[in-house]
Amino acid sequence: MSDIKEKKISLEIERKYLISRENLPDNYTEYPKSELEQAYIITEPVLRIRKKDKEYILTYKGPGFMSRSEEEFPLTREAYEKLLAKTEGTVISKTRYNLPGKNGLTIELDIFHKDFEGLILAEVEFPDEESANSYIPPQWFMRDVTNEGTFHNSSLSSMTREEISKLLASLQ
Repeated sequence: MSDIKEKKISLEIERKYLISRENLPDNYTEYPKSELEQAYIITEPVLRIRKKDKEYILTYKGPGFMSRSEEEFPLTREAYEKLLAKTEGTVISKTRYNLPGKNGLTIELDIFHKDFEGLILAEVEFPDEESANSYIPPQWFMRDVTNEGTFHNSSLSSMTREEISKLLASLQ
């Protein structure tokens, strides 16, 4: 049996925002959540492996910020573990809560753990660029970091411990 079963190809259109712990909605923990672990085989182009609860995924992401191609391939646990040994940089660990947003959109609220403890980001995916460009975020969202490469998970994974500390300190 092959480690790659089928693939899912799409255009990802999303915006990303910094969130402060003080501004989190009181009830965010009441919504569905997933535990994510992800690492990068390469960051340009992005070739990522992810463990989402008990699901394993290999993802290719094309260049871009708000809009970019994304291809996903299911993996077995064994394939994930073999590829994990070939990754470089920091393995990212986070809890993702799926909160309802306006107009049927979902807010993916990422609470980072381990080396990135204290970092909180929200991502919102859109059906088209027009919707993304006209989106008015909730008041509890802070700065829009969609076009800041620093906040791409692939960039975060490449940071040294010193760079991570400086980034987290700058967000205080």
